[in-house]
Amino acid sequence: MSNNRRTHRLVFQYALAILAIAGCAPDLKQPTHVCPGKRSASQSLDSLRLTSESVLPLKATGRCVARFYVEDKEYHESFPVTLWVNPPAQIRLHGDIFLNPRGIVLGSNEREFWLEIKPKEISTYHWGLWSEQNSSQSIIFNPETLLEALGIVPPGGDESWSLSNEGAFDVLTKRNDQGRIIKKVYIYSCDYRVSKIEYFNVDGEVVAVAELFQYKEMSKGFFVPHVIKIITYAQEGREDSVVITLNSVKADKFDKKKQDVYFNRRKPKGFKHVYRIIEGHMIEQPE
Repeated sequence: MSNNRRTHRLVFQYALAILAIAGCAPDLKQPTHVCPGKRSASQSLDSLRLTSESVLPLKATGRCVARFYVEDKEYHESFPVTLWVNPPAQIRLHGDIFLNPRGIVLGSNEREFWLEIKPKEISTYHWGLWSEQNSSQSIIFNPETLLEALGIVPPGGDESWSLSNEGAFDVLTKRNDQGRIIKKVYIYSCDYRVSKIEYFNVDGEVVAVAELFQYKEMSKGFFVPHVIKIITYAQEGREDSVVITLNSVKADKFDKKKQDVYFNRRKPKGFKHVYRIIEGHMIEQPE
């Protein structure tokens, strides 16, 4: 692999770390207080869905601190982020990086998802349809990770979930049609807020993990984590990490005009590379 191609891939992985990246799970600290958990997966999911119903459209601002590698050099970056969320499926994030307030633009709606990276040397545009993704594979760019971190429970039948208990945590485990584990959700039994989400590949390995801290009440019954931590491991075994700290979270309203502006994918123009993601694979497209 050429140096330019390797650099492009590593920087691209770093940009995607905001939402979802291959990784290994950090240790989940055990709280000192233990409460009884739920009695069944259905009961646990009902509780999470009730919380999900209280999620409001919102705008948040904060900061992302990232540690990553390009070639053999380690970098530390800190940059502002702005986030817009319109439940259940609309999300958009801007990262003020590479001296560009929209150096990173990513988002999704009910039908599709996309990512734009602006600097000329790594100018790329990625997009895909949700209907073309296989849930048994790792989708490298997955806005569902952040939506779930904010308390928005994705649809799905209770029959694919099972419940266990690990100390202070209820653990919901989701399996695919072949019985393979594809997701684990760790919920602190005392307040029933999600503490960690793990995603697995077809080999049963953890491929993405998010830890959620410092929940604050935004409205009655709706708590938002103000710190989202993601740790990733590149194929070369190097560790990358991202910590997003939200400083301001406020309710917002998105009329039809604002939804068109924030949550519709624009056509790629002026990008050096355009990729369509199908079943987790990037396929280069003509602009």
